[in-house]
Amino acid sequence: MSTLETLPAESPPIDAAENTESEGVIGKLAGLIDRADPGIRAALSRIDPDAMRPHQMAALSRALIGAGLSPENWHPATWKQWALIAHGMALAGHGKGSLGKQFAEAGVSEARVTKLLVSRDDAFLQIVPRLLRLLASRQVQPNWYTFGALIRHNDAQDTNEQEKAEALRLQIAGQYFSAMTRNAA
Repeated sequence: MSTLETLPAESPPIDAAENTESEGVIGKLAGLIDRADPGIRAALSRIDPDAMRPHQMAALSRALIGAGLSPENWHPATWKQWALIAHGMALAGHGKGSLGKQFAEAGVSEARVTKLLVSRDDAFLQIVPRLLRLLASRQVQPNWYTFGALIRHNDAQDTNEQEKAEALRLQIAGQYFSAMTRNAA
């Protein structure tokens, strides 16, 4: 077996502020959704995290368990977060690169990016699906290592988790505004 065969097909950005366990899950989940049959992919792409239907919950559970998660005893907020992540992967795919640059590449407005980065809790969760549909319509695949971490840490109560979310927000903002400035020049 060569060295290339032992490396993962896609690795997360080195400066992403999230733990290795979550990175592995995100990669597995993205792969499962990418290879899923059209019915499962359609169910996941239509998920409304606030009102999941039984067939969507089944598709989501299978995907999450296949990625190595154990959702049996999750709080409703955790289900919403992972439903949103799976929904986004099914809708827009999973890409490499910087999330902020991807927003700039898709032509996401400064107002929309700012609104995403300053929103919390339910307001944040309502903005994400609209942004995902925009990215999908512009054929830009977001980096789910970063986007997934932002979704999972967005409404954290723990100080350490809040710091991770804030670091992600600053990273995304820096990447976005740098790319927009370069594009304007």
